[in-house]
Amino acid sequence: MKIIGHDKQWRFLKKSAELGKISHAYLFCGQEKLGKKTVALEWISLITGRPPKKQHPDLILIEPKNKTIQISQIRDLIWKLSLKPYSAPIKATIIDQAHLMGAGAQSALLKTLEEPKGDALLILISEKPTMLFPTIRSRCEILKFYPVKKLKIKNYLKQKGIPEGEAGAIASISRGRPGEAIDFILRPQKLENRKRIIKELIEISNSSLSLRFQYAKDLSQSRNLKEILDIWLSFFRDVLLSKTRGQVFVSQELERYSCQKLRKILEFVQRINFLLSATNINQRLALEILVLEL
Repeated sequence: MKIIGHDKQWRFLKKSAELGKISHAYLFCGQEKLGKKTVALEWISLITGRPPKKQHPDLILIEPKNKTIQISQIRDLIWKLSLKPYSAPIKATIIDQAHLMGAGAQSALLKTLEEPKGDALLILISEKPTMLFPTIRSRCEILKFYPVKKLKIKNYLKQKGIPEGEAGAIASISRGRPGEAIDFILRPQKLENRKRIIKELIEISNSSLSLRFQYAKDLSQSRNLKEILDIWLSFFRDVLLSKTRGQVFVSQELERYSCQKLRKILEFVQRINFLLSATNINQRLALEILVLEL
């Protein structure tokens, strides 16, 4: 496991471990797929002196189930933290997508944060930290993560044997997210899917209402809806940047779109993406409204 970028954050965490000045709880926040969990696992490995294995009795990894982290998961965590470490010097917990804890789960976790144990370390990971109770955020040491420079991602890909041109292209569309770049390596078909999705998007933007509604229906049934909307976001950002910078358009078909319209589409896609991850939104209805904006 390799940390790509985040040098400042890693130096801070490493020095904290070396000096023995480790807080009880941390909140790692920033966009998804930046590598926050990778940094957390590496840091836990440094503290414990053991490889960062997810399957270890002294490492508790909590992830959402059906778009939420349930109160039962937090209660189970509290019980596990009451036990002494099995072989490591501490019991470490990573709560991934911590913002998906409901009010009950957050309240249960808050009690643990208010009465910290000396042999426990909690790391909350979130791309939407404002969804957490202010009282939870105030009891965590907050570490912010930012997109990684394109050159660092490109160099990492080249080290992995990816040709120069392809490495540069992947680094560009990954938008500073190492996890996204790694996905493109592990799933070569992902690049082809991206091209296909963009082609469909351009076609639907020039189609009739009936075809748009049918497309929204088909899209609402896709298992990869969030990934598709992420591609839409990336594509429309490129179109907007091209327009504002006076560059050659990414898509000649969308040249007619004003900056205001592009911003409106981007805001709408972002909102739907958020609602998809945090609520039981009516996907088909939301997508129908969206395709009418195209």
